[in-house]
This record gives sequence, C-alpha cells and structure tokens, in this order.
Amino acid sequence: MTTAPASTATTVLEMRDLSVSFPTETGTVSAVDGAALDLAAGEIVGMVGESGCGKSVTGMSIAGLLPGSARVTGSVRLNGTELVGARESALRRVRGREIAYIFQEPMTSLNPVLTVGRQIGEVLQVHERMSRRAAHARAVELLTLVGIPSATHRVGAYPHQLSGGMRQRVMIAMAVACGPKVLVADEPTTALDVTVQAGILQVLRDLRDRLGTSILIITHDLGVIADIADRVVVMYAGRVVERAPVTDLFARPYHHYTAGLLSASPKPGRHASTARLAEIPGLVPVLSTQPDACTFADRCPAADARCRESAPPLEVAGDGTDHLAACWHPCPPQPREANR
Repeated sequence: MTTAPASTATTVLEMRDLSVSFPTETGTVSAVDGAALDLAAGEIVGMVGESGCGKSVTGMSIAGLLPGSARVTGSVRLNGTELVGARESALRRVRGREIAYIFQEPMTSLNPVLTVGRQIGEVLQVHERMSRRAAHARAVELLTLVGIPSATHRVGAYPHQLSGGMRQRVMIAMAVACGPKVLVADEPTTALDVTVQAGILQVLRDLRDRLGTSILIITHDLGVIADIADRVVVMYAGRVVERAPVTDLFARPYHHYTAGLLSASPKPGRHASTARLAEIPGLVPVLSTQPDACTFADRCPAADARCRESAPPLEVAGDGTDHLAACWHPCPPQPREANR
C-alpha cells in the first residue's frame, strides 16, 4: 500500500462523461460509456475489471491513441487543456512529453532492429531536442534509474537480448524520459513472475516519489491494485461501477461486481486444495448496445425489476464522500476476513 505525497490536492487529469464507440458490421459497439475520474499530482489510481470491460480503451483515449474509426465524446483535460477533439499536431506534442504510456507487451512495442538506447534516445531527440550523444548519455541514466544493472552495457542491447522484466523496465525508461505529468501503465506486470512484478511496481513507486508523476495503472490483478494504488476505479461493460480509496474498497465493496471480483481472488493463508474460488455467474454482455439499465443485472444476485429498467447513477455510497458506487442495492457488509 502506498501513500501519495501531499501535493495530491492538485488535479492533473480530469475525465468527464467519456464515451467511446466503434462502428462494426453488426452495429455500433459502445466500448466506454460515460467514464469519469480525476488523477491528482503524484497519485496512483488503479483501474480494474475483466478483460473487455473498457479499461485499455479508456487509457488509450486519454491521448488520442485510438484508431480513426473511434467516436470519442466527453471531456479529458490535462491541467485544464482539453484533449478530446484536439488537433493531431497538438496531441503529438502531448504524447511522450506530458502523457506517456507503458504498454502490456514490451516485445511487440519495442523495435527489434534498434538498440534500446537508440529507442530511448529518439524520444529525447524528438521532444527535448537533444543531440544524439547527449540522448545516449541520458539513456544510460534512465536505464540506471529504472534499476537495470550495467546500464552502460545494456544501452547497446537489442530487445531480444533482454529478459521480460528488463524489457519492461526499458519501456518505463522510455515513458519517463521527458518527465511526463501522467503515466498510463497498461498491464505493466502481465506475464512476469511475482519477483519481477514486485520489482516493476517498486520502480513505479520510486518514479512517483522522485518525479511527482501521476500514474494510472490498468490491470485485472487485484493484488497489484492492493499493492500500489491510492484509489481504485472499477469498470464493468464500459461503465465505472465503483470508485473509492483502495483501503475502503477492499474493506467494504458496495457494488456486487466488485464484491464478486474480490471473492474470486485467492486469499493468503488458505490451502489451494481446500479453498475453492468463488466465480461470477453468467457472461459479460455484448457491447453493441448499452441499455438504460444496470449492465450487471443478469449476473447480480440482488437484481430486481428496477435494476433491469433503469441504470443506477454513480453516487456516494455509505458514509464516505469519496466512495462512490452505481448500484440500486449495495452489498451488505461482509465478514472482515472475506476480502483479505
């Protein structure tokens, strides 16, 4: 668990009523429907949900990285500057310099025919106007910053010569090369063993502490969220269904989908042969239509006619003003050990 520095009162990124849809042969697919979140300076916000719930599309839409066929509405403001609908030339100045990305598979994101030092250096040459020699020296410093040993040697390596964990650290070095205000990390620990994963998360914490970078970490792994996030956004079928400080969410989930995710996670101290993981029944709904109803209703044990007739708003749940949930019938309190 981490604690954000005192500067978190300053909001860096504001997202309001963000919706993203794609035309397909079978109709329009609504990938994101009315998403909203704030990201404060030096804060780490986790975005969690099943595959296909709209997490990555939300992250990519922040800096306009979606294909031209995407229809994006709503508002995304970086320090007050609107990004939705901005010209491509303006977005290119933002990408890499103000908002940077760490993608989930570095082997497909890195250029296999260029050394990692050359790839980091290109970011610095384009955005910082550095000479090639200065960019090379800075690349060594960045590789050292993200914990790669023998950086002066590794800077001349090609991606295939590095381990998965080292490639991910190279991606992080590229992302923070220009000291971005916002870092979007999309599944940064996927396919890494737990030891390497812990190292990557520590690198992200250190970067937040040293550079004051705000981080949006997108993952399906609740263990990662519990380890690094200050606040959590839970998405389901393209909608934000719960938003809360991380300790509050794990201690007291209000939305039944959140409770289902927590119940489906392995619990420390329980023997694998005797503890059966819970599962969420049913299937994620098709996103070709977004009904004016709760999209989780067909899988929810508490759903009634109201849930199937009208969509619940995202509003304050319980006593805390910073814990919000979109549910007509919030979960009852759960036993303390249930979400450990």
